Amino acid sequence: MRFFRDVSLSAATAGFVAVLVGFTSSVAIVFQAAQAFGATQAQIASWMWALGIGMGLCTFVPSLVWRKPVMVAWSTPGAAVLATAGAVGGFSMGEAVGAFVVCALLITVSGWTGWFERIMGRIPMSLAAALLAGVLARFGLGAFSAAQTALPLVVVMVLSYLGGRRFAPRYAVPITLLVAIIFVAATTGFVRADIQFGLTVPVWVTPVFSLSALVSLALPLFIVTMASQNMPGVAAIVAAGYGDKRAQGGDAGIPVSPVITLTGLATVVLAPLGAFALNLSAITAAICMGPQAHAEPARRYTAAVVCGALYVLIGLFGAAVTGVLLAFPKELVAAIAGLALLGTIAGSLSTALADESQREAAIITFLVTLSGVAIAGVGSAFWGVVAGVVALVVQHYGHPTAQK
Repeated sequence: MRFFRDVSLSAATAGFVAVLVGFTSSVAIVFQAAQAFGATQAQIASWMWALGIGMGLCTFVPSLVWRKPVMVAWSTPGAAVLATAGAVGGFSMGEAVGAFVVCALLITVSGWTGWFERIMGRIPMSLAAALLAGVLARFGLGAFSAAQTALPLVVVMVLSYLGGRRFAPRYAVPITLLVAIIFVAATTGFVRADIQFGLTVPVWVTPVFSLSALVSLALPLFIVTMASQNMPGVAAIVAAGYGDKRAQGGDAGIPVSPVITLTGLATVVLAPLGAFALNLSAITAAICMGPQAHAEPARRYTAAVVCGALYVLIGLFGAAVTGVLLAFPKELVAAIAGLALLGTIAGSLSTALADESQREAAIITFLVTLSGVAIAGVGSAFWGVVAGVVALVVQHYGHPTAQK
């Protein structure tokens, strides 16, 4: 099988790091969202089952079939919206599931009609790169701010990464992760976690549709998922060179609209079991799509396949895998995420600032996105693009030198 010929240690490590970062950085928010609707322990476990299976299959299957690194994740800002709205709205779990289904149908329509991809296709490359750099830069900063609470660990990891980049560039991230694990085991030790072995049993919740849940849950969940997750996800695909280049005589790249349609349909099927919103990934995509995953772009799909397989395992053995992943110190997770994304951040900034005529608009997009500002419940990724587009229009609309 070609996958086994293409896979490498660096790709497998990138897949593991993507799962480690994506899971541990936001799983607490997912738990809070479930609890806001009065979820039982069995229902919370079912949420992890549905999300793990959904993310895993939507990542694993397309990546293996298309041999492109298709990366799907749960909607972290969507979970935050649910946690807030559920806590104050008094919605039942059935009403929440009904909202999940409506949101999933809206995502499916946006993918099937192709309108979202057409909008993203009109955003200049410099702004898309600046958007991605702004999203990822927070993780880059986190790698070094972790030194405030774990200075020796971060210093060891940075030195290991720099040494790896000099003497074994392809394996810099695996070397850093291995050194970090050994260092933690020999010093502070891993966080105590409750590891329970056994298969997770999904729990069905019948959807209940109500106007209040539609307005308070479904529509906000849809908006933040498209603006704060799918938009940076498309930017990550384009920045990594996997966009559709057929118009320039290149290959088809990753078909964005079909993937978004797939995430919507998967959410419709898995919503009664706890999948609230699946979408394109940006953070973990950058980890698996960058050169740290593999020097050859044609073989980076193997990192996504490994990531998808691990997500499926999380779904099947949710309690045990959750305990293992949560045993990693948060500083280790923050540092490995930031170091793994350094190359992508640098490349995105370079692309964003390359065109002098769009440089100010790009830096505005970058800074607004990096700020984390949220207006009307919509995250900074959306407002960063809006600010950048406004800057371009003000500076260049009707200007004779705008078109080069």
